Amino acid sequence: MLRNYSNSRTLGDNIRLGTLTAFTAGTINIASLLIFLSFTSNVTGHYAILAAEISKGNWTQVAVVGAWIFLFFFGSFLANFMVINFNKKSKYLAHSLPIVLEIICLLFVGVYGQFYYQKTLEETEYLVALMLFATGLQNGLTASISNFSVKTTHLTGTTTDLGILLSMFTHKKYRKNGELIGRAKLLLSIMLAYVLGAVFSGLTYYYLEFRVFYVICLCLLVVIGYDAYKIHLRHFNTRYRYARIYKKPTLLAYLYDKIHGEPERKEKRKLVFDE
Repeated sequence: MLRNYSNSRTLGDNIRLGTLTAFTAGTINIASLLIFLSFTSNVTGHYAILAAEISKGNWTQVAVVGAWIFLFFFGSFLANFMVINFNKKSKYLAHSLPIVLEIICLLFVGVYGQFYYQKTLEETEYLVALMLFATGLQNGLTASISNFSVKTTHLTGTTTDLGILLSMFTHKKYRKNGELIGRAKLLLSIMLAYVLGAVFSGLTYYYLEFRVFYVICLCLLVVIGYDAYKIHLRHFNTRYRYARIYKKPTLLAYLYDKIHGEPERKEKRKLVFDE
């Protein structure tokens, strides 16, 4: 999900990344709505609030909402900054760092909310700010590594794009276009995962309360762990093939052979050519 970058990504990569991160975004958004009475997976509504507070001359609230919007923006900026600057060293590291930061932010919200939260306005404003920064990181990362194909923290653009695609499918020639069909599958999977995450959060919040953020962190760990497993499996297979070809056994190759049995070696056949 995180290993490949831009045009080298497959539809499967984007669907796996989109569904898991959309699920977490839906869960975050409903949890923040139930706890803090504020949306934190997008900033569309916050721009409207900002304009309203400016018109009222309520400059304290203007500063607060402006800071929220900036933190979402900064999260997106920081995620892409990591991707483009650390990509040459390690694609996986560059793509996983924003997720790690998001996990740290959400874990802090969960722990603070469970043990220290006194429901004051100042606490709420700080925690909402931290969650907006976290979702900005997620949205910036998914958009950056997928060449803007995957955006999972809000569904406005997704719903618009899906409506356009469905209207195109009223013509037969577009229904046979594999690229458009793949795009529709991706958008539908993101929408469904987001709604499922929101429903899950709404159903479990009254039992889990702030512990719902631990579940979100677990989902994000799956995103990181899946690619870590794939990378280590690929490296193991490479080392194992090297050991078999060059007859330089390693400990891992030896253990693998003991568990699965040594592979049958094909005898080299000498070709005899008639003169």
